[in-house]
Amino acid sequence: MGQEESHNEEIDLAQVQELCIIFMKECPSSAQHLHKLQMIFGVPSSSEEESLYIETIFYSFDTNKDNALDFLEYVVAPHLILRGNLEDRLKWSFKMYDKDGNDRLDRNEVQRITRIIYKIKLQKTDISLTPSEICDRIFELVDQNHDGQITLFEFMEGAQKDEWVMNMLKLDVNATGWVIQNCGKLP
Repeated sequence: MGQEESHNEEIDLAQVQELCIIFMKECPSSAQHLHKLQMIFGVPSSSEEESLYIETIFYSFDTNKDNALDFLEYVVAPHLILRGNLEDRLKWSFKMYDKDGNDRLDRNEVQRITRIIYKIKLQKTDISLTPSEICDRIFELVDQNHDGQITLFEFMEGAQKDEWVMNMLKLDVNATGWVIQNCGKLP
């Protein structure tokens, strides 16, 4: 989400601190669950694509796989998404795509995330390619050895060499905007 080094909307440290205060208020047990994260990011339950996207984000930060974000996991998440450098964000994006955790992306993994992003972005922009065509083009431009899998190295090289690839791989559905808009809305 938002892998560019300069953001359209910059979130400041005070807003990240506000997220931490929200965490402490909303999670006195020190565990952030998926439904609470959806509330914080303002994701309506009626939006299947955005819900699936936030779920994917949630599980990418649940490093101990206990189906809850502890305070440290929760603090790392907004910092990386909203303030992290390009390399760290690309590594995180790769992890989001790599559903089976084998450090290689196959077409199914790329298509899965591409379909989610496509549906979210389609509501906001004019996209002329289908998710399948986007996936094919990503593999054509990024899979350097044409083995049908994309390594982290290929992912990062491809994203940094080609602006179109960067825009497709960066998982940008305006997380900063979600946070800024919803940061103070919770009780």
